[in-house]
Amino acid sequence: MIKLDWTLFLQFANFIILMAVLNVLLFKPLRAALQARRDTINGSRAKVQDIDEQVQAQVARYEAQLQEARTQGSQERAALRKTAQEEESRLLGEANRSSADKLQVIKEQIQQEASAARQMLQSETENLAKEIATKVLGRAV
Repeated sequence: MIKLDWTLFLQFANFIILMAVLNVLLFKPLRAALQARRDTINGSRAKVQDIDEQVQAQVARYEAQLQEARTQGSQERAALRKTAQEEESRLLGEANRSSADKLQVIKEQIQQEASAARQMLQSETENLAKEIATKVLGRAV
């Protein structure tokens, strides 16, 4: 059985003194260290969150710039394609006109040569006809 005498009060006083000493030497520094650790962790989390927000903002800006560059590239490509098509049409038109002009000149030359050949053949035909008639009739016609 437990006796209630002066040793109980001595043990209680010893416990209180031990708690006070432990509080000063162990618990307060431990609580302060834990609080400092919590503060550091919370500060680090806040920094991480700020950095994450900055990174997200930079990524959004990068994507916007990338999209703008793609759009601009598309527009430039379309403009270059249109210019190339116009140049192609112009060159083909010039080539067609040039070939048509050359073809016309060649046709005119052929007509002139054919006309000259007809005249020459006609005069030769008349001469040959006179010669044949002279030989067949035996007299000059």
